Amino acid sequence: MSDPNPYQDEPYKWGPAQQQPPTPGYGYPAPGSGGAPTPGPIQPAGGGAPLMSIGDITVTGDSIITPAGTLPLRGAVWTATDMSRTEEKIPTHAIVLAVVFFVFCLLGLLFLLMKEKTTTGFVQVTVTSGGRHHSTMIPAAGPETFPWVMGQINYARSLSI
Repeated sequence: MSDPNPYQDEPYKWGPAQQQPPTPGYGYPAPGSGGAPTPGPIQPAGGGAPLMSIGDITVTGDSIITPAGTLPLRGAVWTATDMSRTEEKIPTHAIVLAVVFFVFCLLGLLFLLMKEKTTTGFVQVTVTSGGRHHSTMIPAAGPETFPWVMGQINYARSLSI
């Protein structure tokens, strides 16, 4: 019985024989340096890579970048105000089902237990540093938006010390 793989004796090739070496400075050492690859790109001068973003506010290693300009990170004061609200109501289709099934049996009233939550509004984030001030509004997608923003603010506060 013959072997179904006619290429069994040939080595498997992953790609072209001559590949370009990786560019030094983007996570790879310079040729001939013998060093191990670094975990990520080399930090550029002047602030570094972004560490986090809150709305239109970006925090880097030593500065806060806003549309109004760059603020120093050290000594920044961060505040957040919850301007959102969550309402709970009985949806229209639940009322219709309750009325329709009430005629057949009293169990139709259980449809009135259905609730629908809707969140509207914004979370306002304010940063003050170096005598300058910037504020941004983040739309509230649900009741978990404000705790998420507070987690981001607390991280930014820890960087501002």
